[in-house]
Amino acid sequence: MDGGGRFPEPLTDAGYAGGEAGTPAPQPGTAPAWGAPSRDPRSSGVVLARFLPRFLRPRRASVAVPIERRMPRHLGMGLAFGFFGLVAAAGFVSGGGYAEISARYGTPADMAARSLGFGLDKVTITGLVQLRSAEILKAAGLDQRNSLPFLSVVDVRDRLSTVPLIGAVSVRKIYPRELLITLTEREPSALWQRNGEIAVIAADGTVIDQMRDGRFSDLPLVVGEEANLRTKDYLALLDAAGPLKARIRAGTLVSGRRWTLKLDGIDVRLPEAGARDAVARLVKLEAESNLLEKDIIAVDLRLPDRVVVRLTEEGAAARLEAQKKQKKPKGTET
Repeated sequence: MDGGGRFPEPLTDAGYAGGEAGTPAPQPGTAPAWGAPSRDPRSSGVVLARFLPRFLRPRRASVAVPIERRMPRHLGMGLAFGFFGLVAAAGFVSGGGYAEISARYGTPADMAARSLGFGLDKVTITGLVQLRSAEILKAAGLDQRNSLPFLSVVDVRDRLSTVPLIGAVSVRKIYPRELLITLTEREPSALWQRNGEIAVIAADGTVIDQMRDGRFSDLPLVVGEEANLRTKDYLALLDAAGPLKARIRAGTLVSGRRWTLKLDGIDVRLPEAGARDAVARLVKLEAESNLLEKDIIAVDLRLPDRVVVRLTEEGAAARLEAQKKQKKPKGTET
């Protein structure tokens, strides 16, 4: 009660909050007036969150969604079919089915490419001299199972480079269905016999290939260790033989130093130095006396001033008989 005998008016909520007297209190559920402090803890938290770092701001509570609603429909069925398909594919591969189909029809990629019109229908090979087309296709691993898009020209070139008779090779694709192979063959110069095996060699002695058929049977034949490295010397002796060249069957390198020529069963031993001159002497003897037509098995030309011959058994017997007939009987004294 004040001095006038009246009770003071009751304080409002604004009065307790420090507001002016007479200011009406906000009704429940309404926002406070502008400039008036809010007592709603949630609104104060929002205001406070504006000034906090992002990692310190309060997060809204998430509503849990059932897992069956978050997963795609029919996921379990798809996983089951995928598992059984994987098992079937593994069994097909491990059982040899995939390898058999690939060996017969090619890889699935090749089959798909062939169905689209990119099969390997034509192979053009240029530069063949001694080799045959079938040999090239086999060495390159090419057949109707291949397709042009999935054919590696690098692999084909590497496989052909291993063929000894091929010196250089290039491979090019011509779409949609053709492959062009251009090669250069090494030129065979002679045959080289060593340890019972005959190889085809180039002029510098490089082994090109083993003697497999009669294609190179007309080439000169050298025999012995390192005879392949002396091929040029032997070919020079053949040129010096002139009319006797066709009768020389082979040349044997003896101890890596000198040559012995094989002529129709007759051995002609040449010196280490001056072998060409010795061959020229042999040509002259044959022209003058038909030396090689006599019953001899060897002619030794290693001495520059004489010729030593070795007779056959029949020739030696005939010579001995002739010598006996030439001997005169001793006269009798009377």
